[in-house]
Amino acid sequence: MKIRFGIPAMAALLMLPAVWAQSNAAAPAKVGVISVQAAIQSTAEGKQAAAELQSQFAPRQTELDNLRKQIEDLQTRLRTTSNTLSDEEKARLAREGDQLTRSYQRKQQESQDDYTEAEREVVDRIGRKMIDVLDKYSKDNGYSVILDTSAQNTPVIYASNTIDVTQDIIKLFDQSYPVKSAAAARPTTPRSTTPKPAPAQQQPAPK
Repeated sequence: MKIRFGIPAMAALLMLPAVWAQSNAAAPAKVGVISVQAAIQSTAEGKQAAAELQSQFAPRQTELDNLRKQIEDLQTRLRTTSNTLSDEEKARLAREGDQLTRSYQRKQQESQDDYTEAEREVVDRIGRKMIDVLDKYSKDNGYSVILDTSAQNTPVIYASNTIDVTQDIIKLFDQSYPVKSAAAARPTTPRSTTPKPAPAQQQPAPK
């Protein structure tokens, strides 16, 4: 199976409580909803992390594509030249195809496992920050409950758009945790401090 880059499974992996609540028995309950999955993917840090993961795993995906091409070429050769190949050559090509297939499957599984682990680390990092943002937002705005509509076992069947706080949380998250651009993150090369040689003085003409 080909690796799909991006972060589509963040909310499923994110171990966040579905409800943020405040004890305020005197006031009527103020309820909101959020899609944690959409929030994580849409933050500046989430977008940057997705791009970094894609760049990080792109060489491994290229290697898998090349292996698959070799397997397909072998299969095509066996299919189109089977009448002219000796039994020994057919057996050799079949063994080579089996080896390539096993290598492809092993590398594909290793790459998928490593990608899932890297993605989980991103989710954990952003998720811990988002809990703090949600906690502050709910207290500042008097929410008694905020439900995650992207959770697998969400109790939410219907929610009005007027109580969806996803965009507010994304905006607040980006303000609280701004990210540096790739260009800004790269260290600048210091200018050389070596003094330039003084220009040679012109010798006076002989009298």
